[in-house]
Amino acid sequence: MLIITDEACQDYHREGHPERPQRIGASIEFLRRQEVLTLDWRRPELDPSAAIARLHPAAHLERLEAARADFDADTPAHHDIAAHARRSVSGALEALAAADRGERAFVLLRPPGHHALAAEAMGFCYLNQAAIVTATVAAGGRRAALIDFDVHHGNGSEALLLGRDGCFYASVHQYPAYPGTGAQSRANCSNHPIRPGSAARVYADGFRAALDAVLDFRPDMLVVSAGFDAYRGDPLAQENLEAEDYRDFGALLAATGLPLVSLLEGGYSEELPQLILAYLEGLEGGA
Repeated sequence: MLIITDEACQDYHREGHPERPQRIGASIEFLRRQEVLTLDWRRPELDPSAAIARLHPAAHLERLEAARADFDADTPAHHDIAAHARRSVSGALEALAAADRGERAFVLLRPPGHHALAAEAMGFCYLNQAAIVTATVAAGGRRAALIDFDVHHGNGSEALLLGRDGCFYASVHQYPAYPGTGAQSRANCSNHPIRPGSAARVYADGFRAALDAVLDFRPDMLVVSAGFDAYRGDPLAQENLEAEDYRDFGALLAATGLPLVSLLEGGYSEELPQLILAYLEGLEGGA
């Protein structure tokens, strides 16, 4: 298993903000200490410019570079945030290259991306790396499906992939919850909303239904927006998943036999490192 990360992604923060550097720092430290999996480590080095331009207009990139005022109450204009967001996209492209070589990779970088719209940063997200990788696969003539199990609906991913040839989006998420989208399916986007406070099995059933929709699309490549905030102890939502549920998600994805790319999205509890490991164990054990 390849872990794509760079400690430089911890170089920005806002006091009290839940999308904090410790999400990555604690996860790196924990994963380096664990003895369950053999992990290889790599920094992202690919130039993401052409891939970004496929979905985000130049004016959006210019605004990220120049921003002084926050994008919204949740999405600060951090110093050098454009460079940090580009690094997340670069990591996703590195994971895609690994998948094409027959390797599995997990992208352990911040910021996340699945709320980012074509020309709007929102919800802690600035560039939408999951949608970018999905569209990149489709641009090469293959069918690509993005499955998102973050507790918040990936409104940006849906908007960017809606109606795009060769692409499919499926999401299981809490509803109602931020950002208030994802109540219904439409076109090539399959949404599986779950009520707040549902039992873990209900959320897990929603994931299986989303995966069934993905498999009906017959993709050549899976992209996974791996958010860990449906965990019972997460402070930003009201779902009840346990670590073993994320292990099951990984095993179900591995059992498809498809090449896949996994990208960290949300997850704001202190247990995030253990949840990531459980998911990676499922990916490895379910292969």
